[in-house]
Amino acid sequence: MDAPNTPIETRTLPYGSATIAEAARLILAGEPVAVPTETVYGLAADATDSAAVARIYAAKGRPSFNPLIVHVSDLAAAEGLAILSDDARALAAAFWPGPLTLVLPLRPDSPIAGLVTAGLTTVAIRVPAHRAMQALLTATGKPLAAPSANASGAISPTRAAHVLASLGGRIALIINDGATPAGLESTIILPSRFVSDPPRLLRPGPIEAAAIEALLGQPLASAGDTIIAPGQLASHYAPAKPLRLNAVSAAKDEWLIGFDAVGGDDSLSPAGDLIEAATQLFAALHRADASAKSRIAIAPVPNEGLGVAINDRLTRAATR
Repeated sequence: MDAPNTPIETRTLPYGSATIAEAARLILAGEPVAVPTETVYGLAADATDSAAVARIYAAKGRPSFNPLIVHVSDLAAAEGLAILSDDARALAAAFWPGPLTLVLPLRPDSPIAGLVTAGLTTVAIRVPAHRAMQALLTATGKPLAAPSANASGAISPTRAAHVLASLGGRIALIINDGATPAGLESTIILPSRFVSDPPRLLRPGPIEAAAIEALLGQPLASAGDTIIAPGQLASHYAPAKPLRLNAVSAAKDEWLIGFDAVGGDDSLSPAGDLIEAATQLFAALHRADASAKSRIAIAPVPNEGLGVAINDRLTRAATR
């Protein structure tokens, strides 16, 4: 779906009751609004309104076969839209509100628009912990579809300025509540429904696979090739410039993003802290994309703990 042809005025307003009221007004009128969550900034619209959801796709230029995550205020709201197995309820009890998305079977009477699920019989749902998204859910009284608030495939936004640079002129409002605390998109899990059906890790994220496996008492299976959740496209989260991974030094035309002992023009974490690296990842890619260098290189990040999610994003960002 193409982006809108006529630019519109994009306002950036600070978080507060007046801003939330204005954002709710726009959403109930069918317009998407950018709002921070604990993961990244999302582009929120009424998940029950097909025309509003279509405006998300139009603003992002997002492929229509890539489904969206639906944000709800609590577990009861999730139960009204989808069917939760025992494993799903255990995960929800442990990690909601927070950066965990569950892919669940839609209820037959679910009001969720078909565009949200890309025509699938499942829906991706999470309960966010961020005050701005929770306030917007309360003010609208609607489940909110909210992919990352950036042009499709581009670097995810962790600050209001990132949203403005990517979607300015395409959306009416950005709620500015500072940098997002997690800095990476949510972990996505397909919970098991039957004994012979293992739970699957569809996208690594801030909640590590080991914590989920410990809770469920069994290992997570791999995602598989079928796209049933956001963030599964091979090329995603990408800067405009070519990105080289596992670099320990930079060529003359490269902006080097360091980590740990590897220095550079920037660093995810000079101390080698994976939590700091996760919160800085997309901001560092934005700075590299805005630099005078024509290419980007990034230092190796250990593929353990939160590093699994970081390397997932980097691998997709480097795929052209």
